[in-house]
Amino acid sequence: MHRDIQTDNWIAVCNLDDIVPNTGVCALLNDAQIAVFHVDDGAARVFAIENYDPNSEASVLSRGLVGSLGERIVVASPIYKQHFDLQTGECLEAPQHSVATYPARIDGGKVWVGL
Repeated sequence: MHRDIQTDNWIAVCNLDDIVPNTGVCALLNDAQIAVFHVDDGAARVFAIENYDPNSEASVLSRGLVGSLGERIVVASPIYKQHFDLQTGECLEAPQHSVATYPARIDGGKVWVGL
């Protein structure tokens, strides 16, 4: 049985194919800028974090470079290159500047973010 995702406060952002693998896009959800990343390391996964980089005070994280540091999947801010863990939002170089994370999933070929 397919449940109604909308009733669980999930919002469809885009089709998974709209995000180039291992990059991000920015989505405006309830007046908040959310950086949504499509990570493909053998299996397609999606992550969602706050788009605002507190280190540079700019909304740019969706434009960062996706990679890994050890076991962590991260995005490097395009301005000062700090790394943000896509699962926890932790800024590895300055934990006091960590960002919020949001649940994200793929369903029916679409990317959904939970608010």
